Amino acid sequence: MGASSVKDVARTAGVSLGTVSNVLNRPDRVSPATRAKVEKAMRELGFVRNESARQLRAGTSRTLAYVMLDASNPFFTDVAQGIESAAEAVDLSLVLCNSGNDQRRESAHLALLEQRRTQGVLVTPIDPDSAVLDEVVARGTPVVIVDRTRTDTRFCSVAVDDVLGGRLAVEHLIDRGHTRIAYIGGPYTLGQVRDRLAGAREAWAAAELPAEDLIEITIDGLYVAEGLEAGQRLAGLPASRRPTAAFCANDLVALGLLQQAISSGTRVPEGLAIVGYDDIVFAAAAAVPLTSVRQPRQELGRAAADLVLDEATNPDHEHSQVQFTPELVARASTIT
Repeated sequence: MGASSVKDVARTAGVSLGTVSNVLNRPDRVSPATRAKVEKAMRELGFVRNESARQLRAGTSRTLAYVMLDASNPFFTDVAQGIESAAEAVDLSLVLCNSGNDQRRESAHLALLEQRRTQGVLVTPIDPDSAVLDEVVARGTPVVIVDRTRTDTRFCSVAVDDVLGGRLAVEHLIDRGHTRIAYIGGPYTLGQVRDRLAGAREAWAAAELPAEDLIEITIDGLYVAEGLEAGQRLAGLPASRRPTAAFCANDLVALGLLQQAISSGTRVPEGLAIVGYDDIVFAAAAAVPLTSVRQPRQELGRAAADLVLDEATNPDHEHSQVQFTPELVARASTIT
């Protein structure tokens, strides 16, 4: 037996198609008795409205979408939770897409979301200045940049002051008496990696410490495996050049470094103090709880969703670039 249609409901309830349509879309226009009769017919027939068709007629769907950079990183799933809570508050659904740090996948997701008439797209882009984003907006889909900033102000964006975050991390290590520190991050095509290093350098220069004692360890990605490999590289340095502390560009790298230190017998923080970035849930739950620079992840998501909804519905919308302030959370990986 095929799916029941609006015509079937109208015939069973003994009302017009227009009455069924009003029950579905403008129930206040239908008397309670007639509405009850139509709803009873829907239940008996197992009627399910064709929401896709309704949305296409309306011109937009009841969805927001978030194209995240890396679904394996809990930071981005936390951001998505914030977006979802804002979407649910206005009775919208959230579609999640994962670019996997691949430009082609990102472009394909954006094209599909346009086709689906998504009400607004939030994206953590590989390149915030990508022409693809300009084209999506030019065709009428609102876009908000998440956890990135553009070089212009033609988009709304929500990000964290990563220069300040880098400064907080290294100031903390300097305050703990460390005078030779490694910064572990990469690739430098990522703005966050560059900004966190810039903040680290600012703190180092302000303390008037030798530039060569802020040691940059470049890695290929911000994952646990790269942290493990970076730990092996640090262990291979001559004792006279080996840092006593490390600031990692995110928590996954820091957790990999922590794992390598523990497995090699290096005491944390006595032999190596470690600071991460993001303060994902696993940071506090690590074998040695991880000091980390906290980003307000869910707040980022909620603020971004509010901006894209305003752009989609407010004819007087003005673009804004929101910047949150990070916070250092000190734990046992730096404090004895």
